[in-house]
Amino acid sequence: MEPEQKSNGALVGLIIIIVILVLGGIYLWKTSDKEGAPANTETEPASSEENTTSGANVNETSSLEGDVDSMDLESLDSEI
Repeated sequence: MEPEQKSNGALVGLIIIIVILVLGGIYLWKTSDKEGAPANTETEPASSEENTTSGANVNETSSLEGDVDSMDLESLDSEI
């Protein structure tokens, strides 16, 4: 009679899965790091850029407030 031999297939499979997960995590970490920090290639100072965007936000905010004020909220529950 031959003694039973242990199979290492489950252990090898587990190690392969762990390696794939680690490599995938490193890949996602590196790609999200590149997207999170855009390169600033403009030659204008940042203060002038902030002034133009804040003016656009003010106009956009007042436009949104006007839209909300013009909505008829009383008739929302009339069909229920």
